[in-house]
Amino acid sequence: MTTSFTALGVPDALVRSLTSSGITEPFPIQTATLPDALAGRDVSGKAPTGSGKTLAFGVATLARVPQAARNRPRALVLAPTRELAQQITDELRPLGKAVDRTVFAVYGGVGYGPQKSALRRGVDVLVATPGRLEDLMEQRIVDLRDVEIAVVDEADRMADMGFLPAVRRILSATSGDRQTLLFSATLDGEVRALVREHQRSPVRHEAEGADGEPAQATHHFWLVDHHDRIDRTAELVGEPTIVFTRTRHGADRLAKQLAKRGVDAVSMHGGRSQKQRSRALDAFSSGRASALVATDVAARGIHVDDVATVVHFDPPNDAKDYVHRSGRTARAGATGVVVSLVTPEQKRSVGRMRRDLGLEGPLDRPDPGGLRTADRPSPARPAERRTSIYVANLPWSTTAEELEAVFARTGRVFDATIITDRRGNRSRGFGFVEMGATDAARAIAELAGTTLGGRDLTVREAHPRT
Repeated sequence: MTTSFTALGVPDALVRSLTSSGITEPFPIQTATLPDALAGRDVSGKAPTGSGKTLAFGVATLARVPQAARNRPRALVLAPTRELAQQITDELRPLGKAVDRTVFAVYGGVGYGPQKSALRRGVDVLVATPGRLEDLMEQRIVDLRDVEIAVVDEADRMADMGFLPAVRRILSATSGDRQTLLFSATLDGEVRALVREHQRSPVRHEAEGADGEPAQATHHFWLVDHHDRIDRTAELVGEPTIVFTRTRHGADRLAKQLAKRGVDAVSMHGGRSQKQRSRALDAFSSGRASALVATDVAARGIHVDDVATVVHFDPPNDAKDYVHRSGRTARAGATGVVVSLVTPEQKRSVGRMRRDLGLEGPLDRPDPGGLRTADRPSPARPAERRTSIYVANLPWSTTAEELEAVFARTGRVFDATIITDRRGNRSRGFGFVEMGATDAARAIAELAGTTLGGRDLTVREAHPRT
């Protein structure tokens, strides 16, 4: 039986904002937690990444948070990574506008100036990573005594990264009467201690699939030689794919090696600047890059919809890391494929991990075609790298239709994009045509001597498109 946000008690202004974004039915974690969170109760939510928990705590927070004074936020959301902090902010900011509340993120890797200015103007909901927030607290740029709603997101990841001491200090600096919402894929160990210390009689809720990997992901373990891993990875990249490596250098190197094989790949890891990390994530999210090669910095802390495949180029060290990484696909009920490339020397360690995960079985031979079943994404051939062809002596008044007609006269149809707005010098007349590398070679040969507007065109390959 389905329900609605209105039936859960969400204010009309937020319901309208959600509807305008195409969100009309709540996910299970939202259905479970919103009534209690809207009522002001402390909530412990056990939910995997991609289950919809950002809206679960975000809607509840924005429905109740008062307006803030300068430097004194009224609600706080703690996130383990810069990327997650920014993504939470991006998701909640439109909802904040609907109820006249500001949402702003502070995190490391970028300058302090814009963050200090925003806090001085007043931030109602502050999203922060622990390190940068404590820096701002020490500088007396932010005062948390007015925070009456505190959210700890990805609490288990906070524990893995050693952030829980900072989280405890930060929560202790907030109002003693605050509401505390905590979300985590696991609620044991250090996370259980955090619940006991900083929540008051919390209501506990679990989302479907919280005990492990989402049920719609299929898992494959391929036995490969070390030198074959790059080619096997290139074969798997068709729809959006995240590839995990063990080291930063390995991520950069693999991205370059995949590019040489015609795969648009970008790398992302902790050694890159925030601007570089944001640029890589944007390229992958927008579809300009089909593969994101990352270290574990991306295993938890980024949100990208519609990731079809996760490839463990370097298998993780333990079952928890495997679940964290693999959770990038099969999100929110979607299907996905997870492939681990296992070399002979890794068989024993991967076998132990598989036993812990309940995924025991023989190692398979690489078989990309075997993944193409009705309920799994089809790993298409790597997209052919696009190439720009330089067309010299092109009349400046040439239209896209006229240039397409020139190609048609050759008797061939090319997968080409006519670019008419890149003529650098109209008096000399030249333009560019983008197409796949194979078609480009044929076009250069077949268009030789073609005339347009009484001019002989000179066509030659210019450069791969970057």
